[in-house]
Amino acid sequence: MSAAGITYTFLGPEGTFTEAALMQVPGAGDARRIPCTNVNTALERVRTGEADAAMVPIENSVEGGVTATLDAIATGPELRIIREALVPITFVLVARPGVEISEIRRISTHGHAWAQCRLWVDANIPNADYVPGSSTAASAMGLLADDAHYDAAICAPLIAAEQPGLNILAENIGDNPDAVTRFILVSRPGALPERTGADKTTVVVPLPEDHPGALMEILDQFASRGVNLSRIESRPTGQYLGHYFFSIDADGHASDSRVADALAGLHRISPATRFLGSYARADKQPASVAPHTSDAAFASAHAWVESIVKG
Repeated sequence: MSAAGITYTFLGPEGTFTEAALMQVPGAGDARRIPCTNVNTALERVRTGEADAAMVPIENSVEGGVTATLDAIATGPELRIIREALVPITFVLVARPGVEISEIRRISTHGHAWAQCRLWVDANIPNADYVPGSSTAASAMGLLADDAHYDAAICAPLIAAEQPGLNILAENIGDNPDAVTRFILVSRPGALPERTGADKTTVVVPLPEDHPGALMEILDQFASRGVNLSRIESRPTGQYLGHYFFSIDADGHASDSRVADALAGLHRISPATRFLGSYARADKQPASVAPHTSDAAFASAHAWVESIVKG
């Protein structure tokens, strides 16, 4: 299928960091791109076949995991992560022409953006109230409406540059100048992306029983096989208080023997484990593999056991 025949959804509106991440996908510029108001809608259109894939945020270097995405991909019909993208994050403060910083009383933006600019706001506009927005772009565009109920917005520089009705009052207002957000491209289950040697595997592991050492049993499936974890977060399942699942990123591909063996171990402990994909790392950083956890070491070990069984 040509790029022109592919449909992508993304957390919109247009001009968000999510669209910037999507544009890193080869051919995305020629594909049909549908902005969605929330993560659930973007993913649901993939599940129903209205779109081929969705780009959504999953992790921020300052604020951590994006809970809306973690929860949405952990439940419902299964989806697969086929790609990730990293986008450096910078923010500007915008308002309608004529509005001065001293006049601002209410600021709108996405929750993650607000968390990354709180120190700047406290230092420069200490009396401003926060108005939650569905995205940074939506908050910025909302200023152009006649019934806007806030005075300013925090958004990406690109959004402000493309809207003549917005005036940039301050630039680079993020508290961490090196902030990065990680995005994932999600599709319906299918063939896994090829192993590259610099891969990541994502799984969701429900805690089947709450008892001493339950989490250790899960972690040991990776540790005993030399698989490094780059992210682990707990999220409530919503069934009842104290019932959680763990969202985990592991270094390596499902076709790596050490990772495949760890996945099998997870399934034995928690049969409801959900495999979310193996895909190339955006930073292209290869996994560190000890000699005794290499594919050759696993093959040799299995051959040795087989020889014992066969006598």
